[in-house]
Amino acid sequence: MVQTTDLPGKIFQFSAASMAAIALLMFFFIFVTAAPVVEKEGIGFITGTTWSYDTHQYGIYNFIAGTLALTVVTMLLAVPLSIGTAIFLVEWAPAHVDRAVSTSIELLVGIPSVIFGIFGYFVLQPIFRLYVDPAVSATLGWIPIFHDNDPSGGSSILLASFVLAIMVLPTITALSREAMRSVPSEYREGSLALGATRWETLRHVVLPASMAGILTGIILGLMRAMGETMAVVMLMGNVPHIPGSILDPAYAMTSKILNDIGYNILDEESKSALFGIAAVLFLIEMALVALLRGVISRYGAPGGNAR
Repeated sequence: MVQTTDLPGKIFQFSAASMAAIALLMFFFIFVTAAPVVEKEGIGFITGTTWSYDTHQYGIYNFIAGTLALTVVTMLLAVPLSIGTAIFLVEWAPAHVDRAVSTSIELLVGIPSVIFGIFGYFVLQPIFRLYVDPAVSATLGWIPIFHDNDPSGGSSILLASFVLAIMVLPTITALSREAMRSVPSEYREGSLALGATRWETLRHVVLPASMAGILTGIILGLMRAMGETMAVVMLMGNVPHIPGSILDPAYAMTSKILNDIGYNILDEESKSALFGIAAVLFLIEMALVALLRGVISRYGAPGGNAR
């Protein structure tokens, strides 16, 4: 009996092993490099607010706060728009409108983040400084998080979040759209036949059945927003403090790494501190991946039906 080699299977096995090895190598490199400063600072590395190469103090609480504020505002802007667009394309849009809008959204994926940053800096920043920020502060400024503490400034969490929302919109919209399209037409027809309205069918049938894909898109969009660098550096102001308003500038973790790594790559302690920021960000991303796996196990495969 002649034995044949399962060459395609071995190739796929090698591909999977390579991906796992790359992930483990990155994990090992980041955490080994970060270990000296993280061990020296202890929990103060997370809770401290002082970052000084001269005094050898490294606390990243300000950067964590800036990153979380940026991510939350981005998702508050992006999620309703993305899911609303997906619902329109699947449930209401004619075929030619669906093709045109889908193509336009998918083109956004290919635009480099630095182009988004340039667009935000030269086009949107003056608009936000002269019109959007004053309008938000005048209308909602009695609430501290909407008060403009520096009307002359242009960079802010809101501006950076607005641009990031545009950047993550294609991911959330595409996955949500495909998840809704995968819901069998019999579900809709059965709901309508029982007397439900189109909105009731969408709310009680389509959205629950496509929830896995929608949540997957949201989590992947959140991960991109949290890990984005170039546009954030250009638009967020890079002020290391705990922001009190969405109209304040702030400093994200990725921005700190990008701004400082070129000047401190040869100093072991400084490099270790910057890699410590990367390690914390890596752990946050790992938590999001775990959350994604939990979503899939709870609702089924993305685009599948809820169990």
